[in-house]
Amino acid sequence: MELKRVVVTGLGAITPIGNTVPELWDSLVNGVSGAGPITHFDVSKYKTQFACEVKGFNAGDYMDPKEARKMDLYCQYAIAAAKQAIEDSAMDLETENKDKIGVIFGVGIGGIRTFEEEMHYYSKVKDTLGPKFNPFFIPKMISDISVGYISMFYGFRGPNFVTTSACASSTNALADAFNYIRLGKANIIVAGGAEAAISEGGVGGFSSMRALSTRNEEPTTASRPFSNSRDGFVMGEGGVSIILEEYEHAVARGAKIYAELVGTGLSADAHHVTAPHPEGAGAILVMNNALEDAGMKPQEIDYINVHGTSTPLGDIAELKAIQGVFGEHAYDLNISSTKSMTGHLLGAAGALEALVCILAVQNDIVPPTINFSEGDEDPNIDYKLNLTFNKAQKREIRAALTNTFGFGGHNASAIFKKFEK
Repeated sequence: MELKRVVVTGLGAITPIGNTVPELWDSLVNGVSGAGPITHFDVSKYKTQFACEVKGFNAGDYMDPKEARKMDLYCQYAIAAAKQAIEDSAMDLETENKDKIGVIFGVGIGGIRTFEEEMHYYSKVKDTLGPKFNPFFIPKMISDISVGYISMFYGFRGPNFVTTSACASSTNALADAFNYIRLGKANIIVAGGAEAAISEGGVGGFSSMRALSTRNEEPTTASRPFSNSRDGFVMGEGGVSIILEEYEHAVARGAKIYAELVGTGLSADAHHVTAPHPEGAGAILVMNNALEDAGMKPQEIDYINVHGTSTPLGDIAELKAIQGVFGEHAYDLNISSTKSMTGHLLGAAGALEALVCILAVQNDIVPPTINFSEGDEDPNIDYKLNLTFNKAQKREIRAALTNTFGFGGHNASAIFKKFEK
């Protein structure tokens, strides 16, 4: 069976450094940090008091405010990003076969804010009123409801589900969408990821694991991948949507094409609940799997957007893996971690960083890894690698690879290539 080609025809983004794709790209190229004091709840007693929050988001710009009140914030982000991407794709919703349009998103945690709010209320009233819960509690909380809403808003009846693999979730969603389209099961899939876990439980839980940076006095420079002084990741939130479409279908309707998705890879570390394999074994396997799926050689990749969370173990293991896969070509690559600007969007990170790769391929610009300073070198990192420190770099980018790795040892990679007819 001949596999169909899959192209990107629409983009949408609600992020800590921009609530549209042009705003996001401008911030990325100019090295803007989205970190600042947390406003979602009182953090006065928390070790970590900052994050990369979305700013200036109004759900009413994207949906009926009455409907929005029935949704968790992560769901609002998903719907807003999907609406942007659908409009950007210019698909004709009156003539498209909606049986062949699906929605697949990655969500790592889902409605944790709703769960916390409901349990706070329950703890206050249980002794006098008994078990009183909001009838929208369960629909607001569950992680799959976001794609359900998107399908209902637009009448899309194709494949419809959420993938959950911690921080690899939305790269898994892209992989599933890619395979459904190239196997002929769908013409278009609204893919992406969403997360809104900057909450008491989200911040408190990751903080108790010592996974978060505690640089409360300097939040904008706290996410510092590949620096010796890095002390953990900075949590982010938002929603990202990428319209994946079968190539001939896109050409027939005259769609603009941003890039081509040519391969994905999946693997497991089979090593530890939270720590990566120290030699990057799972990361090596997943990148090789993506290259094999794409039918590409390592020398054909020009840019890697790394998982690069700014954790002591993760950054080292991923760079070892890159050197293991790419050999001498690793020194010809541009490598960057845009989490230094956006923070870590958890389940939405893969979709966001895939979008970054798409824009990098389209514009021939590599966004930087910010917050690195001379004298802050880690002796375990080879700085002959081009880690694109502090300033964006222009270069031809024929193809870009993105990595995402999740707790539990989940690994996922995707490769985007400059579109050619």
